Order: sequence, then C-alpha cells, then structure tokens
Amino acid sequence: MSTPAISGGTGLFTGFTRLCKGLAVVLVCGHISVQFFPSAVTYVALIPARTIPFAWNLITAGYVEQSIYGVVISTLGLLFIGKLLEPVWGSREFFKFIFVVNLLTSVCVFITAIALYYITRLETYLYMPLSGFHGVISGFLVGIKQIIPDQELPFIKIKTKWLPSITLLLCIAISFWTLEATAYLPTIISGTYISWIYLRYWQRKPETKHRGDPSEDFAFSTFFPELLRPVIDPIASIFHRMLCGRSNTSNDGQGYTLESEPLPGSDSIEASRRRERGARALEERLAAERLAAARRELQREAEENV
Repeated sequence: MSTPAISGGTGLFTGFTRLCKGLAVVLVCGHISVQFFPSAVTYVALIPARTIPFAWNLITAGYVEQSIYGVVISTLGLLFIGKLLEPVWGSREFFKFIFVVNLLTSVCVFITAIALYYITRLETYLYMPLSGFHGVISGFLVGIKQIIPDQELPFIKIKTKWLPSITLLLCIAISFWTLEATAYLPTIISGTYISWIYLRYWQRKPETKHRGDPSEDFAFSTFFPELLRPVIDPIASIFHRMLCGRSNTSNDGQGYTLESEPLPGSDSIEASRRRERGARALEERLAAERLAAARRELQREAEENV
C-alpha cells in the first residue's frame, strides 16, 4: 500500500486533536507560570537533590518549559506530530505513551544526574533545575519511525525512519558548541530509548492481543547505518536477554512468541498492519483537510459573487 506524502499544504493548521490541544494549553500555562512565579521551578522542575521529598517532580518536570524556545518547539511538535500518532494509536494509548515516556525519562535523567555528581563531585548536577517536554517529543519521532518508516519528508527527501537518529546526532553535535544544549541531551537520549522500549515490548495491541512490535524493521540496530548494524546487533541482543528476555515467553497467547520462538509470520503481518493503519490515518486526515479547503474556497467564491 502506497503512503501519501506528508504535505505541508492547505489545512496545515487544522485537524489538531482535542487531547493534543489540551496538553498544549498545559505546556503554555506551565511556561507562563514559571515566568511570573520563578520560585515555582523549585516545586515543579526536576532538581535531583530535592527529588526524594518532591517525588512528584518526576511527573511535573516534563510539562514545564523554562524557555520560550522550548515551549514553542514542544507545543508545535505536540500538535503536528500528535495529529498523526493519536488517530493510529487511539487517545487512551496516546496519553498512556506520553505519561509513561515522560515518567521513565525523568527517572533516567535523575539517575544520570546522581551518577555524574558522584563521578565529578560537582554540585551543579544536583541543583540544576531540569524540565521540558523534549523527551516526549523525541519519543514521538520514534512513533513516526514505527508507523510510517518509509515516508519521505517534503523538500529534504529524508525518510521518516531516520528522524530519531538525525535528531540525536544533531543534539550531540550542538552540545559541543553550546553549553545549554548539554542539559537537554540526557532527556532527549532517554526519551528516544524509553519510547523505543515501550513501543518494542510494552505497547498493547487490542486487535491482536499482543504486546510490542517485534518486527525486524523496528529493531534497535535500525537506528544506526547499515555499516554498523553487524556490530550493534550482538550488543543489543545481550541487553535484550538481560532486560526483556522474560517478556518474550507467553503461554496464554498474550505475546508474539511461544517458548522463546517467534510465531511464524507475526513480524511481517503486524508490521504490515501497522503501516496500513498509519497510511490510512494519514490519508483520511489529508482528505479531510482537502475537503475543508474546497468548502472554504466555494464559500469565498459565493461571497464574492454576492
């Protein structure tokens, strides 16, 4: 099934889901709040030295952007990428993905900050307020890689399956020249990896009663160029057995595998279904946008004739 191009044409600013608009309001209000009440950052941002008494920071930190650039990028990313992912996953699963990725990303950032403090003995790692939605945004790119991996972006002709890898590479490169970008790096890396783990092993598929996406097209090595995959695959398989090996065995039909052996054809069938759902949702959205544009054009012509 051919997939339509991701177009930035007519109707670009329409079709945003109610959930995405609600979360966008939360991001904007969170940014405004910390601008008017700077002391609120202490209670809502992730400050590793104060996380033990203020454990809710692991949740709230992801929804507070401290810079105007951060809130603009996060809000636009949520609205535009969300209207692609939510119709495919459903509102409930989409919200669950955001909650889980945000929480576990904050946990990873907290552990990273504590580890860096013990390595360097610099208290900056303990008291720097960390917050932002960019970990979830990087996770959205992994979701795009999963549902429409072979779709080409307009103008630059890059397939969407490379978006997470390119984003990580750019962030790492920028961090060498800009000190502020270094603070975002652990969140973006953790958000990308946690979202891949969630989609690879945990996401429930109601239509098949399976969990995760075991297809080869979504393996960890697909984030790297072909040249590096023979090196990455053995390393990834070790962590797979250490961290997720038990989840692959299912005796009650809840997983893709049985006694550690994959069900015949399950990878290709599920991957095909996932791509068809993504392409169908994208086609429906573009068709709705074209129809709305045609109606507006007819209405404008009618008003001019009158």
